[in-house]
This record gives sequence, C-alpha cells and structure tokens, in this order.
Amino acid sequence: MTQALPRRIKLAFILQAVLGSIVITAGVLLAGIGVRQGIVAERMQREADLFWTGRAASPTYPLPRTSTMAGYLEPGAPGDRHVPRELRELEPGLYPQRLLGMTDNRLDVLVDRQPQGTFYLTFNASHIDRAVLVTALVSLVLSLLATYLISWLTYRTSKRLVVPVSWLAGEVAKWDPRDPDADAIRPGRLPPDAGSEVRRLSHALVGLAERVADFVERERDFTRDASHELRTPLTVIRVATDMMLGDPDTPPRTLRSLARVQRAGRDMEAVIDAFLILAREADIAPQSAEFEVRDIVDDQVERTRPLLASKPVAIEVVDNGAPRLFGPPHVLAVMIGNLLSNAVHFTDHGEIEVRLEPDRIEVRDSGIGMDVETLARAFEPFYRGDPAREPGSGMGLSIARRLGDRMGWPLQLQSEVGRGTVATIRFRG
Repeated sequence: MTQALPRRIKLAFILQAVLGSIVITAGVLLAGIGVRQGIVAERMQREADLFWTGRAASPTYPLPRTSTMAGYLEPGAPGDRHVPRELRELEPGLYPQRLLGMTDNRLDVLVDRQPQGTFYLTFNASHIDRAVLVTALVSLVLSLLATYLISWLTYRTSKRLVVPVSWLAGEVAKWDPRDPDADAIRPGRLPPDAGSEVRRLSHALVGLAERVADFVERERDFTRDASHELRTPLTVIRVATDMMLGDPDTPPRTLRSLARVQRAGRDMEAVIDAFLILAREADIAPQSAEFEVRDIVDDQVERTRPLLASKPVAIEVVDNGAPRLFGPPHVLAVMIGNLLSNAVHFTDHGEIEVRLEPDRIEVRDSGIGMDVETLARAFEPFYRGDPAREPGSGMGLSIARRLGDRMGWPLQLQSEVGRGTVATIRFRG
C-alpha cells in the first residue's frame, strides 16, 4: 500500500521512456530513409542532366561508367552498351533498390525519357546507405541516452517528492479508527525530504485524528450511559405491566393496551441490550460461556408468547439437533428476540416456527412477506416496509445483522410476498 504511488510513478516513467524510444526510433528510421532517397534521387538526376547536356554537344559523349554507376541509352550510338532487358521494361521514373540480373546487389534505377531517346542509369548506393545508417544509429543512440537520462533524473526528483506522501499514507493506514495514533505523523517525525505541503497535511491529519477520537469517545460514553439509564424505567414498566396483565379484574380492552405497552417495552429492551453490546470496543468481546442454543430459544419463545395472545398465530420450536456453542449467550438472545418480534409484527394468522439445526437457526413465519425492493432494504436502519402496520423503530433487523456480523453468526433473509419470511442465523465452524 505504502509503495503504490512510487511504483505507479516508476511505471509511468518506464512507459514514457519506452514510448519515447519507439517514437524516436521510428522518427530516425523514417528520416534516414527520406534523407537516403533524397540524396540518391538528386545524385542520379544530376548525372542524367549532365549526360543529356554532353550528348547534345557531342554525339560521342560517353555514357556514365563508374564503380557505382552505369548508364544505358536507347536508341544508342555506335559503341554504346546494350540496354539490359529488365531495364527496357521499366517506365520513366526512379526505382529504388531494384534487384537486377543474377547478382545480389540492389541498385537504384532512373529511367529518363527525352526526345533524343531513353536514358537508363543504375546506381549502387551502398556507400550512401552505410553513411546514412551510421548517422542514424549515432543519432538514435544519443537520443535514447538523452531520453533515458532525463526520465531517470525526473523520476528520482519525483520520487523524492512523493516518498514523504507515501510514508504519510502508510502511517495513516495503520491507524485504529477507534484510537488513531496521531503522534506517529506529527511534523517532528516526518521524513527529512518532507516539503511544506506534506507538513501542512500532517498537521491537518493530526487535528482530524484528535477530533475523531473525541467524537468516538463521546458517542461511546453517551450510548453506554444512556442505555444504562433507560434500563431502570423500562424494568419498572415491564414489572407493572406483568402485574396488571396477571390481574383477573383487568378489563379486556385494558389488557390489549397493556400487551401493546409490554411489547414496546420488550422491543426497547432489545434495542438497549444491542446498543450496550455494539458500544463496546471491537476487540473486547462480550462475556462468553458455553451454552445450549435450545435454552436461549425456549426462553425467547416464552417471552414472545404473550405478544400473540390476541392473534390466531401458533409458535413452535422444532429441534433437529440444536448445537452447544461457546460465545456470548446474551447476543444470541437479542438476535432471536428481534427476529421473533419482527415475525410477530408481520404475521396475522398461521404460525411462527423456530427450526434448530446443527449449523443454524431458522425463524419461519407465515406473514405478509416482503417484495424484492423491501427485502433489499430490510437491513437498513429505521427502514419499515409497511409503516401502516404495527409501529416499530425499524431497527430490529439492522441490529440483529450487526450483532451477527460482530460475532461471526451471519444473518440471511428469504422472503416472498404473501408466503412469509425465513430468517437464518448460521454458525461457522
């Protein structure tokens, strides 16, 4: 992570050098070809003009004949060389690098047609080719060396500027969000090459870390203190409603109201319990113990039965091999309590079944179910798919999922409109 930026810069300079090399090589090659063709064409045309001038002055003016050139004329004068057949087939113009006869030499050919006849000139430009090649190679080597040297120097300069930023990013990446170590990036501990911009960034990050730490601490203290303070009045409400519900003289209408109050109180207790767990440090797990999952489920089912007193809904536990776990039993109780409360809210008739398997718990209901859109947003805090039904906080499923993720007990939902919902808590390992 800390070397990602320097590595990208290095790759960028390497790519730049490679592309520059390709462009320079292609440019030198094309320039060499152009220079070679220009020199050869000028040399041969000048020789042709010289011959026509000489032949116009004297019919016996000799055809060119050197180690590199040979001239032919058709129709020729007495004593002129015979024009080879492969030359007579050519139209007027310049033909570079033609392979003539049985030799391996490639010759440049000029065909110049005038009223006096057609002049053919062959030219062995190997010496020009060698000169152009040497010049092109020297130019290419010098250009590539200059390109690589400039790229290397620029890269070294850029690296010195980037390394402090990369170091700063690496130190910030090591921070614990709950307790960032701002001392590690204070200006006095920055690398020697750190510029003024990096020092200002370091100062800003130190201030940000201190503010974040203060905010986290205040939020944690508030959640913990508020949860403890709210538990006392909720306990009073729960005990009072239990006593009134058990009074045979309580009118039925009042019993229904008390049931609603009791259900709201239990929901609030579950939220408070969840907040207390989630407010703890991530590396401080809740108190764990070995426990029977069936015992937790039975307890939560019994606490849920009074909420179904006014509904034609049966609740049943099916044990197909409930496991024995080591962990925080209170967390599992909060999760199951939230799932059962959610099932009660959205099931008007039928049944709620809690199925225990060796690797999971399934809470099945025959309620209204959820469509695709609602199912996709079911775990969002405060989201309620049907606000017109029994009021609630919209936090139950969100809290249950966060607790499951915290403990390694992932929560999944399956639902279909009109056919109910299946909530599954899976136990890993």
